[in-house]
Amino acid sequence: MQNQEVPQRRLSTFDLICLVFGTVVGAGIFKAPSIVAAQSGSGVEFLLAWLIGGLISIAGALCYAELSTTYPSAGGEYHFLSRSFGKNLAFFYVWARATVIVTGSMAILAITLGDYMAAIWPLGPYSNFIWAMGVILTLSLVNLIGIHQSTFTQNTFTILEFLGIVAVIVAGFYAGRETPSLDLLTQTTGDTNYGLAMVFVLLTFGGWNEVAYASAEARDEKRGIWRALLLGLGAVTIMYLLANVAYLKALGLNGIANSPAAAYDVFILAFGKGSAMVFGLIVIFSCLNSINATIIFGARSNYAMGNDYRVFSWLGKWHSSGNPRNSIIVQAGVACGLILFAAMTSQGFKALVEFTAPVFWFFVLLVGVSVIMQRVRDPDAARPFKVPLYPILPLVFIGSTAWLLWSSLVYTGAGAWISLVVLLSGCIPLLLNRRHKLDTASEPAT
Repeated sequence: MQNQEVPQRRLSTFDLICLVFGTVVGAGIFKAPSIVAAQSGSGVEFLLAWLIGGLISIAGALCYAELSTTYPSAGGEYHFLSRSFGKNLAFFYVWARATVIVTGSMAILAITLGDYMAAIWPLGPYSNFIWAMGVILTLSLVNLIGIHQSTFTQNTFTILEFLGIVAVIVAGFYAGRETPSLDLLTQTTGDTNYGLAMVFVLLTFGGWNEVAYASAEARDEKRGIWRALLLGLGAVTIMYLLANVAYLKALGLNGIANSPAAAYDVFILAFGKGSAMVFGLIVIFSCLNSINATIIFGARSNYAMGNDYRVFSWLGKWHSSGNPRNSIIVQAGVACGLILFAAMTSQGFKALVEFTAPVFWFFVLLVGVSVIMQRVRDPDAARPFKVPLYPILPLVFIGSTAWLLWSSLVYTGAGAWISLVVLLSGCIPLLLNRRHKLDTASEPAT
């Protein structure tokens, strides 16, 4: 049998924490607070939404930690879904990740970054899209070189992003230093929709689930994943709370609600318009951090698909550099294709990414159910980490994701049909794979 490289346990707990932090903290914390404030009844409700979002995310992280340490695999969620619901259903999730969910996230982050880079260093027409593709290709190249280079890049970006958010928090407290805190908490807005506010809060917390794809590479096999999830999400929750308190101090609830970019307004209010470029750099590093983490995780789900389906076997090759190189290349190509599509139609790309939300929450809901299913089906498995307060916390997570699935369906409306089309398009490679198996089985033995 031909020797083939497989994932090695090379990632330290600090590497994993940086990946969690980097995946979760993107441009969302600079944009989502305005929407959340507009849908919150008071300053107390506004801050409570972010605390609840953090606690729900931590409950989900505990569920993922149990599955990741019990059944470590580069396939992450795909592997968990395969065990609980069969490979055919799991395939549709990994197909959606490969075609839209992961690559769409990479593209939207890259375009956001490109918007800022185009303002700092314009490259002519379509400057933002040129920057976006350049960033995708450059970071993909770094990941192709090796896992040490990609994690070093990730850790560096995480530290810079952390310092950037600290700068925004300091700016908010400085700008609102004379505002009484009690008055801010009792401020109210007009019409509210707390359910919609929570949807955007949890979207801003999204991405922590990606660390499951690194479970086979954690150096600390028993504790690395759950420590990274708890410490990473704990840090994110604290940072988000402090950032939103700072926004509230500087702008007030109505000021946040009426600002298209609250963090930018806070920064300018504290340090003047001359600091605009500094804020732009903070957003750029945040986007770079999230893009790099998404490249790392996304390539691993493609690798898992290549291992299980012969039609994609060329994706299931692990390079000695510590990365699935073919998966990284294909992922970069699809993301650049989506960026080109976005350049041709401003609304189509945004809708395409938004309409994948029902697909994502449906499968995350099934992962939550998998925790209970595997406890029942495989009670004797060695579980280095068990969800505390079982089955209460898994049920809380399942209930939360079910509500998010319903909310995303209501939010997208008829557009949810696009999600269904994306899913059903996976029937083509699935049938091709089955045809390939039948053809191989019918060949005479030699």
